[in-house]
Amino acid sequence: MRAVIQRVSEASVKINGEITGAIAQGYMILLGIHTEDTQADVEYLIGKIAKLRVFEDDEGKMNRSIAAVSGSILSISQFTLYAETKKGNRPSFIKAARPEIAIPLYDAFNEGLRQLAIPVVTGEFGADMKVSLVNDGPVTIIFDTRE
Repeated sequence: MRAVIQRVSEASVKINGEITGAIAQGYMILLGIHTEDTQADVEYLIGKIAKLRVFEDDEGKMNRSIAAVSGSILSISQFTLYAETKKGNRPSFIKAARPEIAIPLYDAFNEGLRQLAIPVVTGEFGADMKVSLVNDGPVTIIFDTRE
């Protein structure tokens, strides 16, 4: 799994011109799922994200987790994170999981974060989405469970 995590002061997603999810302070996460990903990848990533300390404490140091700041997550499925670009100019997405594999893992990822009392809103898997965000910092962290 690949996750691009952006610390945001606000973020939202629109589908067909309608806002379907919005958060204030927290993370906007783009999540890509590999063909070989399993529940173990989901659990590892949930643990890393829940414990990630990139929010500032009273001394201005990045030392607080999302739970410590009562933050929320906007989670967006993003198969293009597994684009292969070595050959030619048109990316190949052969390493991105097909929906029958990706959707259950994406749902498990979001539900796992919710079980840790982190509010999670999502886009719609496979939909044409318009994502807006105000990157706070900017702070962007990338996790890859294969590395």
